[in-house]
Amino acid sequence: MKEKIVDKYLHLRLLVGYLGEKEQFGWWQTSLLRPDSRSFLTPIFARTSKLAQYHGVREAARRLHDEHIGVGRVFHLFRLPEEMERSLHKLVEEQTGAEQLFGAIISKEAALQALASLASGGKASAEGPISVGKMSDLLSDKILKEMASHYHAAFSKEAHSYPYILEDRERE
Repeated sequence: MKEKIVDKYLHLRLLVGYLGEKEQFGWWQTSLLRPDSRSFLTPIFARTSKLAQYHGVREAARRLHDEHIGVGRVFHLFRLPEEMERSLHKLVEEQTGAEQLFGAIISKEAALQALASLASGGKASAEGPISVGKMSDLLSDKILKEMASHYHAAFSKEAHSYPYILEDRERE
């Protein structure tokens, strides 16, 4: 799997996860990625507080996305194929670059700016569920930029957008 693109997906997931929390845009009711949240998680999850933050926000966002997109032959930023989920988990667990990504989430404005940077060149459209491509293109910058672009446009307009990817194979 392309390591560079997996890092970008982790970055996108953390940015959208943070911006979707209740203090920013309120898409889900967590406050796990706030800079000060680790202080209450560390006593419980001494060595794995980042994983706790990551998985808590991922689960809240996954539920909301599944509710709007559905479950089946589609994937989205918070429910990716198993191999990619394992790679993302490993990045956070080993803190391979994750420390820097977590540290970059310091404010709503900084996160929006970083999201805009990831979105550069992507096209954004309407709110709601939006197909951005097929699974065979998941590891391309094009899909990542398009997802980032939809999220950035939605947060900027205070709307909701749920970009998703279709599974390649035909119905049997």
